[in-house]
Amino acid sequence: MIDVTKEGGVWTVTINRPDKANSLTKTMLEELDQIAQDAAGDARVLLLTGAGKVFSAGADLDEARAGLATDDVWERLSGAIAAAPCLTIAALNGTLAGGAFGMALACDLRIAVPEAKFFYPVMKLGFLPQPSDPARMEALIGPARTKMILMAGQKVSADEAVQWGLIDRVVPADDLMRAALELAEHARGQTAQHVARMKAMMG
Repeated sequence: MIDVTKEGGVWTVTINRPDKANSLTKTMLEELDQIAQDAAGDARVLLLTGAGKVFSAGADLDEARAGLATDDVWERLSGAIAAAPCLTIAALNGTLAGGAFGMALACDLRIAVPEAKFFYPVMKLGFLPQPSDPARMEALIGPARTKMILMAGQKVSADEAVQWGLIDRVVPADDLMRAALELAEHARGQTAQHVARMKAMMG
């Protein structure tokens, strides 16, 4: 359910469970965490995307009821992505919801299709967000808009998300992967060490 292709320094990681809106099980989250850690050795670019019309609906419902919604595996995964010494890109092929937000917030760049929506219904569900997510979100869009999503439970459209700075670019669905690989082009042509050194110069 997690597919990985490695080509020319670009690791493309696809959440492939479209029949379940790419909802994530603990096994899938642990696999993603390991991939993000492994990328430190060879990848110049780590590209995250999903199969079908939804990037990820967050936690698998059955596992969420059994405790996955508050498991620290989410925080470990977002931490591994944030720590990866390569260019990380979230190519959001559709809606991003719930705990899956952490993966995208931890990436360096985020692009999305026009149909994507963004929501994180933790207040409604009675959970707290992953510990690092509010700070990462606030760094992108400011405190009030972060509260709009996390506390007021607002669902944000792609157009609004790009205006706020939550995502960096809106791209037609047919062009999404081409646009993501275009963003990867300069980094993929360098050594992993060079990419890591440049990334270390930025916050």
